[in-house]
Amino acid sequence: MQSRSLWAKFTAAALVLMLSACGGEPPVAASRGVVTSASPEATAAGVEILRQGGNAVDAAVAVQFALGVTEPAMSGLGGQTQVMIRVPGKEPVMINGTSYAPSGIPAGKLPDGALKTGWTAMTVPSTVRVMDFAQRTFGSGKVSWAKALQPAINDAEDGFKVGRFRALVYARHEEDLRQSATAAPIFLPGGVLPKEGDVVRQPVLATTLKRLAEAGADDFYTGEIAQQIAADMKTYGGWITAEDLASTPQPEVVPALHTTYRGYDVYTLGPPAGGWVMLVALNLLEQVSPDKLNAEGVERAQALLEALDLAHRSRDENSAVSAEAFAADLAARIKKGAPPPSTPAPHYGGETTHFSIVDANGMAVSVTTSIDSYFGSRAVSPTLGFLYNNYMQSLDEEPGHPFSVRPRAAPYSSMSATIVMKEGEPVLVLGSPGSARIISAVTQVTSHWVDVGAGVQAAVAAPRVHVVPDDDGRDNAYVEVMPEGLDVEAMGFDLVEPKGDLKIDGLNAYFGGVHAIGLDHGVWVGAADPRRDGAVGYVDPPTEEH
Repeated sequence: MQSRSLWAKFTAAALVLMLSACGGEPPVAASRGVVTSASPEATAAGVEILRQGGNAVDAAVAVQFALGVTEPAMSGLGGQTQVMIRVPGKEPVMINGTSYAPSGIPAGKLPDGALKTGWTAMTVPSTVRVMDFAQRTFGSGKVSWAKALQPAINDAEDGFKVGRFRALVYARHEEDLRQSATAAPIFLPGGVLPKEGDVVRQPVLATTLKRLAEAGADDFYTGEIAQQIAADMKTYGGWITAEDLASTPQPEVVPALHTTYRGYDVYTLGPPAGGWVMLVALNLLEQVSPDKLNAEGVERAQALLEALDLAHRSRDENSAVSAEAFAADLAARIKKGAPPPSTPAPHYGGETTHFSIVDANGMAVSVTTSIDSYFGSRAVSPTLGFLYNNYMQSLDEEPGHPFSVRPRAAPYSSMSATIVMKEGEPVLVLGSPGSARIISAVTQVTSHWVDVGAGVQAAVAAPRVHVVPDDDGRDNAYVEVMPEGLDVEAMGFDLVEPKGDLKIDGLNAYFGGVHAIGLDHGVWVGAADPRRDGAVGYVDPPTEEH
C-alpha cells in the first residue's frame, strides 16, 4: 500500500515526542478573552465569568458545568475530564483527570454487555474533582466555585433551547432513552422527544448543582451527593461504592507530550489519553512536501489518509505497552527499518465534547470532557438528575493487558486536547470529540492552520478524512467530501460511508466537533465547528473608561 512508503520517512527523531501562520478572518477585538464550546449557553457562561474578572480556568469551570446541562448527551457530572493549561510564561501542562474502574468488579467472566450500558458500565466519575482541582490550583481567586456554577444552575432551572445538532442526537437515541427506566423520565419528560427549538428544563439536576455549589466539590465524593450515588448503586446493582467515591484521587499535574511541527511547538495529552497518536500523525505529515498540503484537494487528502493510517495503526499495534516502552522500541525499530511490533489493541469508542478558552493575560485552556457514548451508560440518578458514563467499555476484557478490566484501571481514550505554541507563546488552542476521530480531526485542523494558512475558522470548517485499521490488511477510509481525483481504493483502502443522520449542511458530526481559538495577526479568533451547535463568545475589549 502506498501509505507504507511514509513509514521509511518516519525518523527516530520524530519520536522525541514520546520521550519527553495563519490569516483570513476579519480581525475581532477580543483583548479580554475568547470562549468557544459546543453550546451557545456554555459559551455565554464562560464569557460571563471572564467579564466578572475570572481567568480562563475560572471560565472553564463555568463552561464545563453548563455543557453538562445544555449538552447532556456528551458530558456531565457523571463523566471524566482531561485538561491542558498554559499559564503565561510557562510551558503547557496536563491535568490528568482520568476516571478509574470501581473496586467491586466481580471476579470471572462478566455478563455480555455489562461494560457497555447500564449500572455496571461506569467508572467512578472524575469531572467534579478535576474542575475543583483546576480552579483551586490555577484559578484567579476572584471568582468563587459557587459563582462559576451559577450559569449551569440557571440553565437547568430556566431551561435551554435545543439546537439543531442536539435535536438530531435526541432523535437518534430516542429508543435508547425510552428503554431506560431512569433516563426516560429525565430526558423524555411526559414521554415527549425534545425537538429543535424546544426548551428543556432539568429541575432535579438544578437541585444537585445548587447543593454542589453550596457544599463544595467534596460533597460529590464524601457528602450527601456521594451518599445518593452509593444508594443508586445499591438500588440498581452498580459496582461503585461509597469507598470508591471517597478514595477518588486528586488529579495530577503532569508534563504535556510535546513535538514540533514546521517550527511550531505542539503540546497535548499523554496516556491514557490519545494525544500521542495525533503527534505521530503530525510527525508523519512533516515528512510530506509543504506544497502537497497547502491547499485543499486530492494531494492533501492523500497525504492525510496516509499519515493517519500509519498513526492509527501504531496505536492499535502498540497500545498494550507503556508509552515509554513503545517510544524506545519503535525508535530502535525505525533505525533498523523494521515495522512496529503487533500486540492486542483495546476497545476505544464513544462521544464527547470539547471547549477552548484564552483570557486577556494569555492563559490558554483546552478541555475535553465526556461520558463516553452518547448518553453514556443511559443510567441516570433519579434523585440527582445526571447521566453516568460508560467508560468501562474502553477497558479490555482480556487479562494481562495494561487496559484490562480490573479494580482501579484507567480507561483508554482518544482525547487530544492541544495547545500550539510559537516562540514561547500560544497561537492555537483546540480539541475535538469523536472517539478515534478526535485524533484525525485535531491532526487535520492543526495542519490546515499551519500549512494552508487560511485561518482558524477555515481550518475547522474544512472537510475531513479518517482511517480505521482493520484486521484484513485493507483499512477503512472515511471521506467527508470527496475531492475530485481521489481514489482511496487505489491507495489500498476500503471506502466506507459513515452514518449520515447527524449531518448538518453537508458536514457530518461523525468527523468530530472541533472548538478552536487561533491567533490571527495578533488577535485571537475563535471557531465553533459547524457540525455541532457550538458558538464563539468574545469578551468586549476594555473601554477608555476602564
